[in-house]
Amino acid sequence: MVSESQLQAKRPVSASLAGPYGHPFHPILVTVPIGAWVASLVFDIASHVVHRPGFLTQGSQWLIALGVIGALPAAMVGFLDLFAIPAGTPAFRTALVHMTLNLLVTAAYTVNFLWRHSTCTDGGSVGLGRLLLSALSLAALSVAGFLGGKLAYRYGVRVADESTQAEGYTPDISERDARSAM
Repeated sequence: MVSESQLQAKRPVSASLAGPYGHPFHPILVTVPIGAWVASLVFDIASHVVHRPGFLTQGSQWLIALGVIGALPAAMVGFLDLFAIPAGTPAFRTALVHMTLNLLVTAAYTVNFLWRHSTCTDGGSVGLGRLLLSALSLAALSVAGFLGGKLAYRYGVRVADESTQAEGYTPDISERDARSAM
């Protein structure tokens, strides 16, 4: 039996801003910062391998900026999804930790960008401190992503209820008739 609080967490606060029922915008928006930040760490590591790393160092810096910019709409839409979860529940507490980690990661990447931007680039590889900050930020992002998965796949936040999901597993009438004819 689905409780009223479970149904509340499945419905958008604002379908035009957060995405319609059963199709939230938050999961698609988070792909931009995640992809940019993963690629920036790859560029950071690669800057220690190639002969002339300046292009990788600069590329990494701008990928970090792209991730920070992309995190803003993802956070806003995620915040709307948070409003749908009833306070005082394990799902709400998980969502608060998820949000807090993501905000800390975004702040860390903002600091990382400013740190890189404030120093003159000599065309060399990314400094160890900046690389370490990126790696630690990505590790924290992974924990936040795990919690986001828990919200969706364990607690069903913004996921269509079981009766709606069952529509995808009910054979079409024509398929049922074809099977019975065999």
